[in-house]
Amino acid sequence: MKQTLLFFLFLQLIFSQVAAQIKNPEDFGFRHLQSFYKQDTVNILVLSKKREEEVEKPLFLFVQGSLPKPLILLKENGEPYMVFPFDAEILLDKYHLAVISKPYVPLIKKATELRRDMAYVDLQRGSFPEKYIERDNLDYYANRNKEAIKFLKKQSWIGDKEVVVAGHSEGAAVAAKLAETSKDVTRLIFASTNPLGRMMTTVSQIRQRDDSLGTATEKQFQFWQELVNDPDNNEVQGETTFKSIYSFSKPPIDSLRKLKIPVLVAYGTEDIAAPFFDYMRIEAIRNKKKNFTFIPYVDREHNFFGFDENGKVNHNDFGWDMVAQDWKAWLEKK
Repeated sequence: MKQTLLFFLFLQLIFSQVAAQIKNPEDFGFRHLQSFYKQDTVNILVLSKKREEEVEKPLFLFVQGSLPKPLILLKENGEPYMVFPFDAEILLDKYHLAVISKPYVPLIKKATELRRDMAYVDLQRGSFPEKYIERDNLDYYANRNKEAIKFLKKQSWIGDKEVVVAGHSEGAAVAAKLAETSKDVTRLIFASTNPLGRMMTTVSQIRQRDDSLGTATEKQFQFWQELVNDPDNNEVQGETTFKSIYSFSKPPIDSLRKLKIPVLVAYGTEDIAAPFFDYMRIEAIRNKKKNFTFIPYVDREHNFFGFDENGKVNHNDFGWDMVAQDWKAWLEKK
């Protein structure tokens, strides 16, 4: 009997230690909300100013970029990296900040357990989770996020007059489509994704390093023709599908042109897509689109980092907080 009791106490000790090591979003100051889209659980993290969690404020939804990255990445010491790419305090006085997890991707993971690009890999498959790949397309994210906004607006602490949606990189394409389809979105921030679509960026990159005959570029155009011939093909091929590539290659500018709400466009002039942003600005002026504001960040790259004297990206020259301050200033304008 004594040995059984000691064994039970030993198990309790082990379980309590394991439980203490498991972190929850609440441990890092986030509220973890769950809703549903079709048959999928939708995980939403909300960050609010301390002691103002129940104060009614507008919603600021930041749309995550590409790859199946957990929202909360932990350092070796258990401390989290930034969930938002900017200092959230810049916007917390006015807004509740929300971000939605990628489907079938853990909310929290140690960085050492992920791929070098911080992507989550299903160890059994040796690749991204299949259910994630099948949902990794523009329409899924836009429609899911549309329903998530409706869910969030039902919370007593979310105001119903203003909803700001901001997206960076792939997230900007989702944000543009979301703003087109959701009447709840009142302002859009579109940052660092090619307004002419992903395939345009790919072709531009290949063209710059192609041979004198343009061999690789021609192959890419042939691949594009295959995609156009079968755009709804959702068969998993490696880490993607035809449907995914095609959907993100549709020009976001088509959605942006339809918008009447205020739109802020932010991009680095050293981003490979910069000429296409400049084109969009020229067209906005020609078409007298007064609801568009453009902020080009000179000598900044895709993620708003600067460059060192050798022309290499300087990760110590962090530009995101400057960008977020500009977002705040734009949002404060009536």
